[in-house]
Amino acid sequence: MIYTVPLRPTAAQSLTCPIAGLQCQIWLRQLATGLYLDLTADTIPLLRGSICQNATDLIRNPASPLPGRLYFIDTQGHDDPVFSGLGSRFLLHYEDDTS
Repeated sequence: MIYTVPLRPTAAQSLTCPIAGLQCQIWLRQLATGLYLDLTADTIPLLRGSICQNATDLIRNPASPLPGRLYFIDTQGHDDPVFSGLGSRFLLHYEDDTS
């Protein structure tokens, strides 16, 4: 199953959402060098300062408590995400292992 994380087109944002039964906190920020993501699942920090690239899994640790894939997808091409297109052109998906 694929879950789309709701995002806003702002240069910096924080949100909490349930993913794979865990309460996840996501922080996104746009810098001159790209869009960066921090992720905490329950109280466990999983990612800090990860660069966001199109169709690239952000969770690369097989021991992660999130068993699926977390990735951005460009709905209009193959560009890496930028804040102005978040929630429309650039979607953040979580795909669990059951799909």
